[in-house]
Amino acid sequence: MSSTRVLKSEWTKIRSVSSTPWTLLLAMVFTIGLGMLISYFASNDFDNMDARDKLTFDSTAISFAGMGLGQLAMIVFGVLVVSNEYSTGMIRTSLAAVPQRGRFLFSKVAVATALALVVGMVTAFAAFFLGQAMMGDHKVSLGDDGVLRAVIGGGLYMTLIAVFSMGVASILRSPMLSLGILMPLFFLVSPILGSVSATKKVARYLPDQAGQKVMQVVAPFDDDTPYGPWGGLAIMLVWVVVALAVGYLLLKKRDA
Repeated sequence: MSSTRVLKSEWTKIRSVSSTPWTLLLAMVFTIGLGMLISYFASNDFDNMDARDKLTFDSTAISFAGMGLGQLAMIVFGVLVVSNEYSTGMIRTSLAAVPQRGRFLFSKVAVATALALVVGMVTAFAAFFLGQAMMGDHKVSLGDDGVLRAVIGGGLYMTLIAVFSMGVASILRSPMLSLGILMPLFFLVSPILGSVSATKKVARYLPDQAGQKVMQVVAPFDDDTPYGPWGGLAIMLVWVVVALAVGYLLLKKRDA
């Protein structure tokens, strides 16, 4: 089967699973809606902040406050894209039609990544503009220093979260096992490690904490992170590449 036909086949699979568009829609709703709400409250509370907090007030990052919940839906999307065929048993049919396993996996990832990128970028720009509309006198402009980078980075972050989840799902093959590892990693392990002084320096190299650096415009006073915004995204990209590479190697060696 030609590469074009494989890509079309993967697009049909993704489109035909009803949970896929719903997860992407929820990613947008959570990120934008929660970002607007927190932006509104943060703006209203600005006058009550101490001088230190006012100096590090990051209007752009606050617009993305809903990203933490939005990434939950992107994780589910990435896992379902890959593991759905394993849970239904359709993987045998798919590999019989496309025996080149590398072409099969990376066609699936390419189509899903393109879709995640579109959703991620639309979500990031919408979250920024609508969040800033809630900021009143504290809003920033897309042309301000570092803001455009942060908004584009927000879209890339959402995309990479989904692709990393695809890589993990290709390794584990089970949607429940994949979600059972990814959810605690991003919503429990990473925050705990990042808040403990003994493990804080290690936690900053986890994919979510490194990737979120790109959405930061105003750095906190105690920020001693040894990499910049794009450096953090590069670290996250390394995690993604490793996950996909391991998934590919296991797909080649294992039976369907």
